Parts: sequence; C-alpha cells; structure tokens
Amino acid sequence: MSGMDELARRYLASWNETDPVRRRALVAELWTLDARYVDPIVVAEGHAGIDEAMATAQRRFPGLRYRAAGPVDAHHDVARLTWELGPDGGPAVIIGSTVLVAGQSRLSRGYGFLDPVPTTGADK
Repeated sequence: MSGMDELARRYLASWNETDPVRRRALVAELWTLDARYVDPIVVAEGHAGIDEAMATAQRRFPGLRYRAAGPVDAHHDVARLTWELGPDGGPAVIIGSTVLVAGQSRLSRGYGFLDPVPTTGADK
C-alpha cells in the first residue's frame, strides 16, 4: 500500500469515527496544523474545523458510512479518492470524490466534490 493509499484509508476512517475523542485524535494524526478542507457545503480550517465538519456530517447523515468506491489514484503527494456514503451493505446516498494533498506525510488540503450535493437538512 502506498503512502497516499494509507492516507486515503485513514481519511475515510476519520469521517466514520463517531467517538469525538478518538475522531479528534485521528484528525490530529492525519492532518497538518494548517490543514484546510473544502467541499460545496463546508469550508473547514485547522484540526478543530475539520473535526467539526466530520461531526456535522455524522449528525446530518446518522447511520451512514463512508467507503471507498474504487482504487486511490495517486501521484507525487496528491491523490484522488472516489467514495460513497451509505448504510452498511446498502446503496450509496451520495457519491463523491476528494482530492487530497499531502505535506510532511500528513494531509494538508482536501477538496471534496459531491454527487448529488445534499440540499435538505443543511441546518442540522
């Protein structure tokens, strides 16, 4: 498994971690201090911002899990990850892709794309 494959695996695991203490630890281990994650519905900066984006997604989509939807496509310190969000063993509710950029063997940037972009429950 390449370094970017491992970072992508840990990235998905952190989005699925429901224990707040453990999730914060995963974020701190995975992301650089100046990390930034953006997608069509969130801009998150630093460990606290990224952790809050993950917690918000879990509140918004309870019981759903992120899973890889194909191999990680990587070169240099950049990876493209296609993923799905859905119930265990069930169909995907959202399919997305994220471009991950690494620095110092940790993620420094994440750019997410969603299909479809959720339009309901944005205030939850």
